Amino acid sequence: MELDELIAYARNRYAIEEQHKWQEFPGFSVLSHPQTGKWIALLMRQWDTESGREIQRCDLKCGAEVLQRRPRAYLSRAVRMRGKNWIDITFDDRTEREVVYPLFDRAVEAAKPLSAAIEDFLSRILDRVNGPERPRGYTVDVSAPSTGNGYRDTALPPPGSVRRTGGERVPQRLREMRRLYEYGRETPEGRARNFYRQAVFMADYEDVLPWEGEFSRYFPTYHDMDTRQLRGYFTWRTQLRRGEARPISTSAAYLYVYELLNGVGADTPEECLQRLEEFDRLFLESGVGDVLMRPNLRRWMAEFAILHDLPAETVRRYTDPAQSGKDQALAALHSPENHTDAEIFSALCELSGKKLETSPVLAADPERGRALFAACWRRAASYSRGGRRLFGLCFGRRTQRRWYPMANAVYYDRSGRQDREYVLNECRVYRCRGGLWQTSAYEMRPANKPLLRGFLHETEALLRRYLGAGRPLKEKEEDAWAIPYINAAIEADRQAQKEKARRVVTIDLSGLDRIRADAIRTRNSLLVGEETEEAEERPVLPTEGKGPVIPTAPEKPVIPTMPEKPVIPTVPETPADGPLDAVQARILRALLAGEDPAPILKGEHLMPSLVADAINEALFEEIGDTVLLCEDERLLLVDDYTEDLRQILGG
Repeated sequence: MELDELIAYARNRYAIEEQHKWQEFPGFSVLSHPQTGKWIALLMRQWDTESGREIQRCDLKCGAEVLQRRPRAYLSRAVRMRGKNWIDITFDDRTEREVVYPLFDRAVEAAKPLSAAIEDFLSRILDRVNGPERPRGYTVDVSAPSTGNGYRDTALPPPGSVRRTGGERVPQRLREMRRLYEYGRETPEGRARNFYRQAVFMADYEDVLPWEGEFSRYFPTYHDMDTRQLRGYFTWRTQLRRGEARPISTSAAYLYVYELLNGVGADTPEECLQRLEEFDRLFLESGVGDVLMRPNLRRWMAEFAILHDLPAETVRRYTDPAQSGKDQALAALHSPENHTDAEIFSALCELSGKKLETSPVLAADPERGRALFAACWRRAASYSRGGRRLFGLCFGRRTQRRWYPMANAVYYDRSGRQDREYVLNECRVYRCRGGLWQTSAYEMRPANKPLLRGFLHETEALLRRYLGAGRPLKEKEEDAWAIPYINAAIEADRQAQKEKARRVVTIDLSGLDRIRADAIRTRNSLLVGEETEEAEERPVLPTEGKGPVIPTAPEKPVIPTMPEKPVIPTVPETPADGPLDAVQARILRALLAGEDPAPILKGEHLMPSLVADAINEALFEEIGDTVLLCEDERLLLVDDYTEDLRQILGG
């Protein structure tokens, strides 16, 4: 077990986020109770140079007595925290989730506010007094038949009616469902198994008692509800299946989602997804339910499709758009021969962060410009260094990570987790080996980005020169490796343009008479004055086998009058600062002079990040790259372009 799994458990079950409180100690963080703010856990990560791996530990405030009750090699006394309630957990291959998760639950429970603890205590006392199955609206009646435990129960009648006795206080189906629960299975897997057994048993049950009150639980199951809540839930589910969405507690609504994720309520996996989509539309999109359920719902639907080996198109329909877009971009650059010019160009824009759409290369002919960028990448894809091709140099190797499908859902996996593989796309694969899932995917690291941006800078510099578009860009020595590939793409485009310029003229010999007549008309229309009269006196020679062709009289040509003096158009003067406005120019001059532009920003009420974006946008056509950075609300010049900025600002 890894420390990240405990962090995910805390986030999904208790909405507790990891807090990094010390910048000078990035390996230390804490988990605090969401209501009291008390520390529950101190998380520690430290790199061991001898073993070459990261050591992960956690001091947890769950009571030191667990060390005697649950002795484990990875449990010991606290390392950093002091006090009898703290223990230490070492995270490695020996660490058991079924032990750590309940210990964390215990720590959360111990840190609850006093009022909540008292409320829970009183609730448990009332449950013992009234019995877990005694619903509201019932009272003891000695005249009613005995239930076998010394009490006789009957429902309270509505006002003005006669009290009925001998009625059944709990529907028989609910009684039988409760008997299916196996106690002693308090692990997440055990709770999921109990829920699945009960859900299958209650799959077709319907009720008519409307939902009332509130119900709030993390990872809710039927076992967490009393009889009144269960009847209200099944009534709500009956109405929802008929297309009528009524308000209900979010925790209760999750029960319906869990049922479908476990295949209860539908005959096929495809039908399960269809009903989940209906739930999204009827309950969430309509505003009846809590829309914050949607991120979990969409992720579970994608994971459900993978676990049931549904088509990749189905998975992509529910996948996070950011991840899906990144995967598609990586796939386009990984196998450019299988993708269009537009897909490759879009991938270059997304993965590099450069605004290629505003490049002067695309100004005259956007389609041709995108095709040229794509052609350059296709040529350069064969470049290799140290045994690795360009794609691998830019985006690294596939990274193997553990994958936890349905991690924060009540889900009972009945497949036995047999070894199998699911290929979502060329750059993301899911594998199950020995009951453990892993995902294999490319992850773009910051160290790879300069190589891709350098290639695009060199590409744009040569394409600008080839097309005569925009201001020339400086070529960089470290990116000279890309020049042969870019020149090859340019030469191929040059030859294609020559072929396109060649016009093949096909002459139809049967239409020579018409061609001659058209030529005479054209000649006559070009003649003026005496030349026209002279042309009209000449006889038209007959063609072989046909009569003479009589041309039509040309219209009198219109001779444009020339102005007495040539009109010289006025050219507006270019401002000294080029595309920059006065404030932007002042800011850049201050930075070039080594001064702090903060007073200018404050006086003009400007934000540094917005100013950086505006200046980079204004100078992109001139320079073709980012010239100004914003780090920690401070503006910094890119050293490579200081001389260019001085020229633009007039020296």
